[in-house]
Amino acid sequence: MAPRKPSGKIPPPPPPSRLPKLAAITTLLYLDGIKDRWYIFDPTFLHELSREAIATHNDDVPLTISFIVQNLTNTYGLYHINPREDEWVLSNAGGAMGAMYVIHASITEYLIVFGTPLGTEGHTGRHAADDYFHILQGEQWAFSPPNLTMEVYPAGSVHHLQRGTVKQYKMHEGCFALEYARGWIPLMLPFRFADSLSSTLDIPNLYRTIVITVREMTRNLLSGKI
Repeated sequence: MAPRKPSGKIPPPPPPSRLPKLAAITTLLYLDGIKDRWYIFDPTFLHELSREAIATHNDDVPLTISFIVQNLTNTYGLYHINPREDEWVLSNAGGAMGAMYVIHASITEYLIVFGTPLGTEGHTGRHAADDYFHILQGEQWAFSPPNLTMEVYPAGSVHHLQRGTVKQYKMHEGCFALEYARGWIPLMLPFRFADSLSSTLDIPNLYRTIVITVREMTRNLLSGKI
């Protein structure tokens, strides 16, 4: 019998190993489970500090912010707190517009003051982080279907947007809030920057926002804060 000639077909490559994907997923789940150990801020403390600042300076927003920043600097040090109280940038996210001052930014936490004297409303975004709005002045409204009742958050209250949830919100004229988020902060940044890239096209302001955010995240990483 004559020998069989090779068909000339190249055998298919072996299927890729699933081990790298499994290892990556396992690592991410592990890091998500231990991220609490990298938090330095406490929502209860921030609420108490906000109320104390409001009681001390009433409706004077600049003095209220200065009171908070000075207290945070004394408590956590300059490695973790940005004391530049004049470092405000415009913020466009989810259709809402205001101004923000970045007090702290790291991989797992951020703390900012956000607000506007004119009023604004928009979409909160759906984030891989818990978000706490400590209202310093004015009033914030919110709602999330199927609950069709309006939520009202006056000065001194806290609006807690839980991880993975979403709402419509409105900040009335003169509303400012100390906003604290804890979770995976880099995953929130596309939402923060999307309006600037697709709508306002305010590249200089976006550039300044990115510079401040990266600078503060780097400062915290160099001090051992993830």
